[in-house]
Amino acid sequence: MSLLSMLYSVLLMPIQLLFETVFTAAYYVSDSKAGVAIVALSLAINLLILPLYRRADAMQEEERLTEQRLRPGVEHIKKTFHGSERTMMLQTYYRQNHYSPLYTLRGAVSLLLEIPFFIAAYRFLSGLSLLQGVTFGPIADLGVPDGLITVGSLQINVLPVLMTAINVVSTVIFTKGYPLKSKLQLYGMAAFFLVFLYDSPAGLVFYWTLNNLFSLVKTIFYKIKNPEKTLSVLLFVSGILLAGYGVLSYSRSGLGCTLITYLGIGAVLCVPLPAGRVIKKLLAKLPEIKALPSRKMFFAASLLLTLLTGVLIPSSVIADSPQEFIVVGSFLHPVWYVVSSLLTAVGFFMLWMGIFYWLFSKKVKVVFERVLLVLGVTGVINYLFFGGHFGTMSPDLSYEREMLYTPGEMLLNLAVILAAAAVVVLLANKKARVACSAAAVAAAAMLCMSVINISGIVSSVSEVDTEAMTDTQPKAAFTLSKEGQNVVVIMLDRAMGEYVPYIMSEYPALAEQYSGFTYYSNVISYGAHTNFGVPALFGGYEYTPLEMNKRNTETLVSKHNEALKMMPVLFDRQGYDVTVSDPPYAGYKEIPDLSIYKDYPDIKTYITFGTMADPADTDQMIASRHRNFFCHSIVKAAPRCLQWLLYCDATYCSQSVSFIELNKSYDVLKKMPEMTQVKESDDGAKGSFIMFENDTSHNSVMFADEDFLTPTNDLYGSQSKGNITLDGVTLHLESQLQVGSYHSNIAAYMRLGEWFDYLREQGVYDNTRIILAADHGWGRGQISELMFGDFDRAEVLYRRHNDPEFFFPLLMVKDFGSSGPLMTSGKFMTNADVPTLAVQGLIENPTNPFTGKPIDNSEKTARDQYILESGEYSVHHNNGKTFLPGQWYTVHDSIWNKENWQLVAENSVMPY
Repeated sequence: MSLLSMLYSVLLMPIQLLFETVFTAAYYVSDSKAGVAIVALSLAINLLILPLYRRADAMQEEERLTEQRLRPGVEHIKKTFHGSERTMMLQTYYRQNHYSPLYTLRGAVSLLLEIPFFIAAYRFLSGLSLLQGVTFGPIADLGVPDGLITVGSLQINVLPVLMTAINVVSTVIFTKGYPLKSKLQLYGMAAFFLVFLYDSPAGLVFYWTLNNLFSLVKTIFYKIKNPEKTLSVLLFVSGILLAGYGVLSYSRSGLGCTLITYLGIGAVLCVPLPAGRVIKKLLAKLPEIKALPSRKMFFAASLLLTLLTGVLIPSSVIADSPQEFIVVGSFLHPVWYVVSSLLTAVGFFMLWMGIFYWLFSKKVKVVFERVLLVLGVTGVINYLFFGGHFGTMSPDLSYEREMLYTPGEMLLNLAVILAAAAVVVLLANKKARVACSAAAVAAAAMLCMSVINISGIVSSVSEVDTEAMTDTQPKAAFTLSKEGQNVVVIMLDRAMGEYVPYIMSEYPALAEQYSGFTYYSNVISYGAHTNFGVPALFGGYEYTPLEMNKRNTETLVSKHNEALKMMPVLFDRQGYDVTVSDPPYAGYKEIPDLSIYKDYPDIKTYITFGTMADPADTDQMIASRHRNFFCHSIVKAAPRCLQWLLYCDATYCSQSVSFIELNKSYDVLKKMPEMTQVKESDDGAKGSFIMFENDTSHNSVMFADEDFLTPTNDLYGSQSKGNITLDGVTLHLESQLQVGSYHSNIAAYMRLGEWFDYLREQGVYDNTRIILAADHGWGRGQISELMFGDFDRAEVLYRRHNDPEFFFPLLMVKDFGSSGPLMTSGKFMTNADVPTLAVQGLIENPTNPFTGKPIDNSEKTARDQYILESGEYSVHHNNGKTFLPGQWYTVHDSIWNKENWQLVAENSVMPY
């Protein structure tokens, strides 16, 4: 990070995040109405910073009155004295009146506050693609200048003129009695904004017009009697209306989190009216209990929040799997994400909260200190005890499941927060020193835990060959023989087996590209995560979780590596040209350790993941992570009723979503024809064996077009969703995760279909055996016929044994010379059949080169198959000599028959 970017993170990033969060939340709950979101943004920002401006205006008024009071004496001194004597007399006069010329800067506080908020608004709204082509009232397009009046060929933008007119009226009212100099400054600012924003997008000018209107209302409020009560009444009415809208939304959507959120915000808006007198009485009594502002309490509270959101939570996320956050092709140490999060937290909780604190009156400072302390304590409680479990998190901080809580879970969280807040306030009032000390101790503990996390991150990253992360490494090349027999084994991570019939039915042209393939509709994997499913897929039945646990004197990583090497070494010894790409978890590393093949110099190895991505995509991804780590911390520290809104379907309220996690894999599939070389077999090779893995299907990303070329940030329901029924079985496509998962699988099949067309053009499709397989499936609750037990779709229960979709992987095979329409087979298969399918008819009496045992699938029919159900998917934790204890299930013959599934052991290393 450059010094400039660091300064931006501290000074402007907190404000920009505030803008993005408020706008996106308003856009989300207003049913995608950009104009309404701009109104909400202006109202929320102005209400939030109203105390700052009130204090700044008061300081400006104090300075003006002081200047008026001292002016006669200053003018007398200037007329009477000259040179150094005049300077000395002025200094003495100022000192006697407890005044400094530097106090004149108080008059510029409002302007100094306005500048960063204007910059943030300009950066956010002037380039917001969401406004392009969006109408609002008479404005035809919020993304371009309004051009509301046309005179001949001349278009006149009305909004900038209206904005200036409101600004001038507000200035006239506000500066009544002010000297001409002050008035000219404000009129000059109004003229500047007219010129500067005249050709700006209507959305930005509309926002600034609303700000000026708010400023005018604020100025009028200052002139009326009892403005606080009037404002309380307006807020109360707004709260009632918002709560009512929430009830209507709940009746339409049935989402309890939406109802709780609306009711919560509405209740907050209603509080000032009935609580106004109570609050005034409490503030009046503060001096009686000797509660004075305590900078120590403010610093301890802000430090607690800074370390929690800026260091502890980000470092904990990265420390869980550091190498996943390394970007192939553009190495950046993951610790920098912690640094950027820390800088943003410092800017948010120490700089800007410090500005608020400095401008507040003494009584408000006391309240503000306690509010910050409550936020810090409840943030820790939310993070430690109310985080929720939403499945695996991707390096882009996206959960596998939707972030939803039941109303009961949210109410419990709110009850605990209120109880904790009461205790904190009581302690702060009675034992302020103890409260400060406790916050300091908690901050020190967080710092220690963060140091441990960062040390682990540094240690893990040091194990990676960083030179291999640069774009100077050789690009992958897959070689196929024209005369020999080629075998291609492609693992599509988490490709879901049940999708294939629906996809091929929806896209007949795609089905034609898969001519000659057989789709297996009755397949199991041996676990719901890569570390359980991959060994069997590449190594066969000797490497199921049961068989690996039987070999309890060897490490899991050695057995895993053995499985990854089994087919490449076997084909290499048979004289095939062998290429391996992205062997999953090789060396139990997220970035595969290709050195496991170092003893086999003829085997070509590559890492393609991330090497084909557009550099601009990579830059966007890095910027997105710098931003989102702090946002993720805020989500984890927030009450449950707000977490889903701040998480905002994994975008963290950003209007610029990075799809790099998809693109790092997706770009590889798009460029497969470029990476493929077809050659004559003049070197004696029998053919080629290619084994590679791709993660495109692992993502959950919606696409904007029928060709599935462009991912889209379509988060608010505009994407068409509809269930698909085929042969009486319905595939549910009701949530964003369900639709996104389905789309990502389609995208993978389409890009592979294009590669198959390329193989046909090159004349190597018929002499190539292609096996498409997945390490596991995933439970999305999409097929009712696979919902066993008491699975509740509405509550989205995360119980693998009630959703065999977790263990239903893709398996499709095209053999040599196969042609004709895509066929479907209901034969009972497992992903451990892949090695047998790969060597069939090519290698006589094939044996495992490491164990000497035959390679066949006799194990499948000899007994029921044992599946290990475990959430211990991290190879950093589950890396002993056997897999950690979990639940064991047996299944036989058909995965579609509930009676064929049986739980045989719980919390056990072995099933018997």
